[in-house]
Amino acid sequence: MNAYLQSVLEDIKERHGHQKEFIQAVEEVFTCVEPVVDKHPEYENADLLTRMVDPERMFSFRITWMDDNGKWHTNRGWRCQFNGAIGPYKGGLRFQKNVNTGIIKFLGFEQTFKNSLTGLPIGGAKGGSDFDPAGKSDAEIMRFCQSYMTALYRYIGPDIDVPAGDMGVGGREIGYLFGQYRRLKGKWENGVLTGKGLSYGGSLIRPEATGYGAIYYLCEVLKHNNDTIEGKRIATSGYGNVAWGIMKKAAQLGAKVTYFSGPDGYVYDPDGVTTDEKLNYILEMRAKDPMHCKPYADKFGCKFVAGEKAWGEADVDVCMPAATQNDVNLECAKKIVASGVKYYMEVANMPTTADALEYLRSHKDIAVGPSKAVNAGGVGVSALEMAQNSERLVWTEDMVDEQLKNMMINIHKVSAEAAEEYGLGYDLVAGANIAGFKKVAEAMMEQGCF
Repeated sequence: MNAYLQSVLEDIKERHGHQKEFIQAVEEVFTCVEPVVDKHPEYENADLLTRMVDPERMFSFRITWMDDNGKWHTNRGWRCQFNGAIGPYKGGLRFQKNVNTGIIKFLGFEQTFKNSLTGLPIGGAKGGSDFDPAGKSDAEIMRFCQSYMTALYRYIGPDIDVPAGDMGVGGREIGYLFGQYRRLKGKWENGVLTGKGLSYGGSLIRPEATGYGAIYYLCEVLKHNNDTIEGKRIATSGYGNVAWGIMKKAAQLGAKVTYFSGPDGYVYDPDGVTTDEKLNYILEMRAKDPMHCKPYADKFGCKFVAGEKAWGEADVDVCMPAATQNDVNLECAKKIVASGVKYYMEVANMPTTADALEYLRSHKDIAVGPSKAVNAGGVGVSALEMAQNSERLVWTEDMVDEQLKNMMINIHKVSAEAAEEYGLGYDLVAGANIAGFKKVAEAMMEQGCF
């Protein structure tokens, strides 16, 4: 790493060393974009990298809400508007008990380059709260969302910052948030949130979009290797909207998810999650209890392994971690390599620890797709929802799906081309970071020292 990048990284570590996910994300980007920075000494003269790793603004606020027994609770909320160089801030809201400043900052940083890769005019942001929706009633979640939006609404808007859903924030929560925003503003600005219900401005296939996009990206990687998705066996983690989208699109294209996991362990279904009955049951199962996937195994007579992850199983062609950050450690990565898997696609935000990702990338017989490229379909369709809102239109499912497919084809293309341009071969991790970085850097330089 060159001296300028190293000095910025050391400064970040000194000031934010306890924010491990953020530091990991910055190190990955810096390692990949070094050849770009070497070609542009003006970046150092403008101290561009220091500005790029520091959020433009970040809000922290208190949230108080009452439970069904009349007891008051207090949580923390955040909104990180990381970079608005190429468009209004855009990124999800995460409600999860482990959310903190560092995680929000890491997610906002990653979102900046992911959004850049989509080719759409959207900047990077992220937000959320350490509120845990698990076990809460609808009324309690509604009261919390109303209190959260009361603190947030003054900082967002269709041309300022457009939040969406993320872990713990689905259609129900977006509805409550939008209702409170409308109440506080006294006007109809349905472009202020994405992931909305179809009855008030939502887009078709938004819940499945990240998973669909990941499969479309995988198809491009397979095509590059003169391979096809037909008959591929996929292992994924989680069974929320993202993993469910992977299952659904894989089945449509002739592949099958044979392994998926939850907090309680993993399921092995040799026939794959391919039928409407199975896909619909997963929706029912997670609505009732998002912490256990064993009921699927019980219902369909499948193998269930408690307390374990499926990474490294021999009868798998593609691994697609889709649950949470740092889900795949070095031990898991070694099992994946030993199993003979040829394709590893990161679908969650940074699901692989730094040492595990380095290990996987060192094995050139494995194609590694980075999360900021593979999972960009979700925010891409969110941006398409914004376009529909501005035009007062609702596009058909086929129209949205076709736009999503073309977007993922282009993301793979620009990532592969960027890696090739800098003599890195077919390194999709480096290529995605370079392609995302170049657009943001160019916009920041052209706008002056913002």
